[in-house]
Amino acid sequence: MTDPDADLDAVLDAVGPRLRDLRRQRGATLTQLSEDTGISVSTLSRLESGQRRPTLELLLPLARAHQVPLDELVDAPETGDPRVRLKPITRHGATFIPLTRRPGGLQAYKLVLPPRRGGEPGEQRSHEGWEWVYVLSGRLRLLLGDTDVVLSAGEAAEFDTRTPHWLGNADDRPTEVLALFGPQGERVHVRAAPRGR
Repeated sequence: MTDPDADLDAVLDAVGPRLRDLRRQRGATLTQLSEDTGISVSTLSRLESGQRRPTLELLLPLARAHQVPLDELVDAPETGDPRVRLKPITRHGATFIPLTRRPGGLQAYKLVLPPRRGGEPGEQRSHEGWEWVYVLSGRLRLLLGDTDVVLSAGEAAEFDTRTPHWLGNADDRPTEVLALFGPQGERVHVRAAPRGR
């Protein structure tokens, strides 16, 4: 028979190295993580080294910053339920549904953009990375520098996000988009079937 206290100690002891690995995968420093979470650098350092026990008060902002479920931080046992629980995020009226759970590297999202309400497009922004978008339904307006293009269902575009850009709905009904984003400039590689197939 296993000792529940020993099991709990083992789970808690594993949290620090897991936090360190997640931060390093994201390429973040303790100072950056401190700014993102409001947790002091010294507390973060002690958590990662195992000198401080993790509490829910500390783990919640860390899970949010690393964009992982809380149970992944503590390595909660599997429940046997195979369903993926997607947690939509709403920003500026658009719904972002993350399709990937790991920090760093290529990230996938489904975007649901509300119907166009008229008016001018938003401000174009730029940042490090590379983005690929595929329109599932509706029409997507993409402003990319001086280029203004409307993509219909089944069309895709990819671009360097250092170029000022803005995405919005070009339709009077919701538009659904699959978006892949590489924060380090990773590009999407599309392979075609060989000729003759």
